[in-house]
Amino acid sequence: MKILVTGGAGFIGSHVIRRFVNLYPNYQIFNLDKLTYAGNLENIKDIENVSNYTFLKGDISDLEFIRSIFKTYKFDAVIHLAAESHVDRSITDPLAFVTTNMVGTAVLLQVFKETWKDNFNGKLFYHVSTDEVYGSLGDTGYFLETTPYDPKSPYSSSKAGSDHLVRAWGHTYKMPIKISNCSNNYGANQFPEKLIPLFIHNIVQQKPLPVYGKGINVRDWLWVEDHAAAIDAIFHKGTLGETYNIGGDNEWKNIDLIHLLCELMDEKLKREKGNSKNLITYVTDRAGHDMRYAIDASKLKNELGWTPSVTFEEGLSNTIDWYLNNQEWLESVTSGNYKEYYNKQYTKR
Repeated sequence: MKILVTGGAGFIGSHVIRRFVNLYPNYQIFNLDKLTYAGNLENIKDIENVSNYTFLKGDISDLEFIRSIFKTYKFDAVIHLAAESHVDRSITDPLAFVTTNMVGTAVLLQVFKETWKDNFNGKLFYHVSTDEVYGSLGDTGYFLETTPYDPKSPYSSSKAGSDHLVRAWGHTYKMPIKISNCSNNYGANQFPEKLIPLFIHNIVQQKPLPVYGKGINVRDWLWVEDHAAAIDAIFHKGTLGETYNIGGDNEWKNIDLIHLLCELMDEKLKREKGNSKNLITYVTDRAGHDMRYAIDASKLKNELGWTPSVTFEEGLSNTIDWYLNNQEWLESVTSGNYKEYYNKQYTKR
């Protein structure tokens, strides 16, 4: 089987690529990534020379390029993770999100359809999305696969649009599709615009920890390795045409998460207790900030047997250890000197 994974040099994609390359040596795994600011080949340097892995550099919204690689490799399946994903960036540059997340998805769907000319036996287009398409929850309740869409930001709207496109191609052209919607991911290799790696970096540097509003917004946190395992299960065992929600059963108010992070960082850095909490600074809330996300992943658990493998406390501790052991990577990415760092690391290999 030839599998095209889009966005495989990014945070979640790199973990999916590594898992599939290592667990399925009979598959040929192709990693398509544009290598924008958040896509770094350093994230998968450990598998770059493995025989069943190939890297392809390109833009998913470039129709002729996508046609050319499908013509060359005739991918049997697509696991589509490539996306602009940061809400703050979507507020300042929404058109980039529409182009990548919606136009890029439409291009992939269309070329997949053209390649197999309605002969889809044994083929699959698997689209990886977010729980943010559902909008915001109150104090109670959970997102189900049947929850109506109610996106509030340019990011979540563009992802909701891409979900609808996938379902439309599946319904209209009888394409074999699957969709998953996940909660907030955390773990190794995450670009430090996101809360956990940003705050780890700032604590190490003794810089302020900017907390939106009162810090009472709630998120469900999913360890990225567990997300990759869920994608594996859905890819191989999920029902065609179905949607699966993936959540970590880890609801945390932002401020409570930050307090736990501060405590663990003080302990690991051997600093006086309370040192890191003193860095917390409250800032103006994000525009249109959704109050609460929470996933009901019972369909995935009951039908496919997937469950999270770690508690949030365990996963967060492991994540902190990774960043503390890779501070040169974190500092280079945070400072914008990643290309210089990557070139230096690459010449060592």
